Order: sequence, then structure tokens, then C-alpha cells
Amino acid sequence: MESIIYILIATLFLTSYQGFKSPAFREKYIFDVDQILIDKEYYRVFTSAFLHSNWYHLIFNSLALSSFGVFVLVVYGIKDFTLIYMISLIGGGLLSLYLHRNHGDYRALGASGAISGVVFSTILLSPTSEISLLFIPYGFPAWAFGIAFVAYTVWGIKKGSDNIGHEAHLGGAIFGMLTTIAIDPDLLSTNYWIFVLLMAPCLIFLIFVYKNPEYLLVESVSLKSFINTRKKTYEPTKTPEEELNDLLDKISSQGIGSLTAKEKKKLEELSGKELK
Repeated sequence: MESIIYILIATLFLTSYQGFKSPAFREKYIFDVDQILIDKEYYRVFTSAFLHSNWYHLIFNSLALSSFGVFVLVVYGIKDFTLIYMISLIGGGLLSLYLHRNHGDYRALGASGAISGVVFSTILLSPTSEISLLFIPYGFPAWAFGIAFVAYTVWGIKKGSDNIGHEAHLGGAIFGMLTTIAIDPDLLSTNYWIFVLLMAPCLIFLIFVYKNPEYLLVESVSLKSFINTRKKTYEPTKTPEEELNDLLDKISSQGIGSLTAKEKKKLEELSGKELK
């Protein structure tokens, strides 16, 4: 039964390694707001979860998946475990897309959204169990870890100055819990308190952001660049000549096939020639 987890981890290693050695591969599948909303490359919401920024990022996510995934797998089986993982993956990506819909150059990669869904499914199933973190000799009640995680995630979304994909974490956690409840409605009677305790602050935050979208524009749009769990790039404006030279350099080193749809459009604009 646990083979599904090993298959997932092996897939993450294979696709992430391909991204490590091939920038063109990573560029084609990374989460990119403009590419998704303007060029309608919706597949990036899914494929970006199979890429990682470095070995540490990949190994950390793999360890988290193997640690929490086994419990959910034993309780629900392969089919429902896969459902929780995939819906959390997509849910995390969609929340990131919504919160950054006005940040065209927001880019992201990593399986953290899907794994957050599995973690919160575990917390919902066994809120009084103990969770131990790497390099910390003490354990924490699962419900306390969940509350702390939600609080840190909401704070991180607002701050927007680290290299962690808090938006995907929050979306994955929300969709992971909702999918778990859909699979096992009896949890609402047995463990309703932890569901309310974790879901309420998430919903309050999302409602607040919906009604006050300017809240995320105060600090989260910065000049820092990220390419870890969630990457944001806000680059200084280049002259048309500099943009054209950059594109030509990329074609020279990687071939014209390495250009994204947005880059091809830009090249057409700058050169005045239509690309085939």
C-alpha cells in the first residue's frame, strides 16, 4: 500500500532533477501568473508541484510526505489518499493564483501545497497525536501544531518577504481538510472542534482579503526575488534594446524552442517579425 508514496517521491525526484539540469524544462512547467492567466497555460498550476528549487527543498518535502502520508494512506487507502493529495495540490495552486492575480511576475514551484493538505488531513484525523519536527527533540500536540502553522502562514502571506509559498500552504491545508471531511463526514461529529479551530481563521483571513484586496499590496510586493517554494520576481524595467538582446542571447544558447509564449510575443514586438 505504501508503494504509492514511494512512487510519488520517485516522480518528484525525477521531475525535479530534470528541472535542476534543464532551465528550459523548469521554465516550461513552473507556476507563472502571466503564463497562466494571459497565455492560458493552466497546466502550470499542476506541473509546478513536481518541480523544486534545490535538493534541500526536494528532500524536505519528500520526508514530510513520507512521514504524514503513511497515516492517511493506512486510514483511507490509496484512492482517497491520492484524492486528498491531488485536490490539495490544485487547491493550493488556485489560491496562489487568486491572491497573486495582480502580480503578473509571480512564479512558484514545489509540492508544498499538496503535502500541507496531507498534513492537515492527518491533524483532522488525530488532533491529539504528537508531531515531532526535524532537529527538535520535543513533540507537539497535532492541534497546536496546526494552529501555529495557520498563524505563521497568514503572517507569511502578509509579510511576503521570505522564500516560502505560504499561499499554497494555506490553500493546500484548506482543501486537504475539506476533502477529508467529504470522504469521512463522521469527522464533523467526532472531531468538529479541531475542524472549526483550524478552518475558522483561514476563512476569516480569506474573507478579509477578498473585501480588502489592498491589504496584500502594502508589503508583499517587494523588490526581492525568490525561486524556492514560491518565487516572486520584480525586476527593474529594461530598455527595448536590452530586452531584445536578452532574448537573442537565450536563442543563441538554448535555441528558439526554449522561448516561452510570452517571450515569443515580446520578440515579435521588438523585432517586428512574426515567429513561426
